[in-house]
Amino acid sequence: MKNASAYFQQRRDRLRRVLKKNSLAGLLVTKPHNVTYLTGFSGEDTYLLLWQDGEVLISDSRFTLQIAEECPGLDVMIRPSGVGLVKAAARAVRRAKLSRVGFEAAHLTVEVRESLDRDSGNVEWVSTVRWVEELRIVKDSEEIKRIRKAAGQAMRAFAAVRASLRPDHEEKQVADLLEHQMRLFGARCAAFPTIVAVGPRAALPHAIPGSNRVEEHPILLIDWGADEGWYKSDLTRVLVTGKIGPKFERLYGLVLRAQEAGISAIRPGATAAEVDAAARKVIEEGGFGRAFGHGLGHGVGLEIHEAPSLSAKSKTVLKPGMVVTVEPGVYIPGWGGIRIEDDVLVTRSGREVLTSTPKLLDDIYLSL
Repeated sequence: MKNASAYFQQRRDRLRRVLKKNSLAGLLVTKPHNVTYLTGFSGEDTYLLLWQDGEVLISDSRFTLQIAEECPGLDVMIRPSGVGLVKAAARAVRRAKLSRVGFEAAHLTVEVRESLDRDSGNVEWVSTVRWVEELRIVKDSEEIKRIRKAAGQAMRAFAAVRASLRPDHEEKQVADLLEHQMRLFGARCAAFPTIVAVGPRAALPHAIPGSNRVEEHPILLIDWGADEGWYKSDLTRVLVTGKIGPKFERLYGLVLRAQEAGISAIRPGATAAEVDAAARKVIEEGGFGRAFGHGLGHGVGLEIHEAPSLSAKSKTVLKPGMVVTVEPGVYIPGWGGIRIEDDVLVTRSGREVLTSTPKLLDDIYLSL
């Protein structure tokens, strides 16, 4: 990326405006994904202290060279081996002579909060809620490019695994093969533990892959995604590997229509709840509302689950640059489950589906 220092500085300056608006002298950023977003640092065990006239990355000697490579020009405090991260952060606050400092309430534990109180002197610590996450919710062109890359890695890997699928493959083998293929296509790793569920186990939305073989039941649900280095993708498809009855075809058509309705509702100005309702209405009118118990989708970016949430309670108004999943599902204990999921970018004129793995009924039948 050209001029990376300026790129991340712009993000930190946006956060400074939030601090000023809320009359805070500084903010201690402790959530790793937020530190990455604001600095470009990809390691762990590191905090960022930000104030109007400066900033400092608080880390340890394991990351000295990495910080120099990833965050050139950024002030760094490398804590001695005998000084803990929290104590070093308190020391940085004192050195900066800050009196009223925010902390990330959704990430900081009570123990750490109490330690900051003890070690920072006469500092007033103020709870803040998801300030950096609100900045992250709208993706810029570089972030969208990376999500596209992650989507491409995931889709190519799925096509390769689908082509090599065998009846005697166990769920865990399929998951392992898929994660291996994503790495071969350039991904750093899977975006999350891959879900592979045969038959009745597909009724578990977050099924853990086990020893069930593909040949044991004609329904095979796969939920997977790639991490291209920083940014993630997230897809779900159902494959049919044998003879299936009319109930499956009816339910699959219902879920697919629900997803299409949800995707069609995505546009700037729509609320997340309206998008959820558009898809949920289809499933409810089909008589399976109680079998769809989770929200329609979630944001995707540095984290696999981030804002905005597409749910009945979400008041988020969609804006261009947001990336969300649309993943309606129907889950029937003892029978199985169907979920179809794609990643969707909110554009100025509507939406763009970033994932294109085939999903029409005729596309999902697989001859083994």
